[in-house]
Amino acid sequence: MAGEIPDLIAEVRTGTGKGAARQARREGYVPGIVYGDGKEPQPININYHALLKRLKAGRFLSTLFNLKVEGQDDVRVICRGVQRDVVKDLPTHIDLMRLHRASRINLFIHVTFENHEKAPGLKKGGTLTIVRPEVELEVTAGDIPDHITVDLTGRDIGDVIHINDVDLPKGAVPTIKRNFVIANIAAPSGLRSAEEEGEGEGAGE
Repeated sequence: MAGEIPDLIAEVRTGTGKGAARQARREGYVPGIVYGDGKEPQPININYHALLKRLKAGRFLSTLFNLKVEGQDDVRVICRGVQRDVVKDLPTHIDLMRLHRASRINLFIHVTFENHEKAPGLKKGGTLTIVRPEVELEVTAGDIPDHITVDLTGRDIGDVIHINDVDLPKGAVPTIKRNFVIANIAAPSGLRSAEEEGEGEGAGE
């Protein structure tokens, strides 16, 4: 199931070229272009403050957006470039690419953990240490998973959970090819301290 896709509000920009772009900036917009999916490029304007807020939130280039332009059908887009002012590092132009349902894209997908009560390590007081709360996956635009699930059943203290231990949704592939760590179950702090003291005493004998 696809998760909720955030809206990106834009207006049609009349006119092209540097003059129209400068006018848009004076009026508080960031000019941009929407291209792809076999259709004509569409010049747009996006509210400067709304875009800046999105950029500061992070991972803008790997977030799928629902582009809303008045008078047009909504379309799924992903950002393919943000031009910035070389001095102020603020956005001056944005490139958005339309996505077909069959398009393959890289997105960060949330990781959820279930069956905590069935993990012996957690029952003993261990702590679930989450290394990656999100995982970047290559997915199909028309079938974006809301999350991936890690089953903690049977997990004990010292267990390390890797990406290869997780059942990924059909068609989803990690962008990182190695078998990276998602989480582990660490010993309780009291147990760790006792073990460290024991090791220290053994070393002193």
